[in-house]
Amino acid sequence: MTISTKTKSGQTHRRSVTRSLSRYVVFSISMIICYTILSLVFAWFEKTIPEEVTTGVFSVFGGEILLCCLIKLFKLKGESS
Repeated sequence: MTISTKTKSGQTHRRSVTRSLSRYVVFSISMIICYTILSLVFAWFEKTIPEEVTTGVFSVFGGEILLCCLIKLFKLKGESS
């Protein structure tokens, strides 16, 4: 599936939806890794991070990865049939 967008000069560009979904997945995984490293550094210096923040970060970015995977799965299933 592609999306057509118009630029200021009037030209149309087509971009793939699956490419943007892949970027979201890479961003979500990198944010989870960064948060994990940050929480380990805080634990090393004996500072605490509230449990609610950890739950929120993992549920938001984990849910984003799950939704992107489901979108790709159903698009592939729809193209094959």
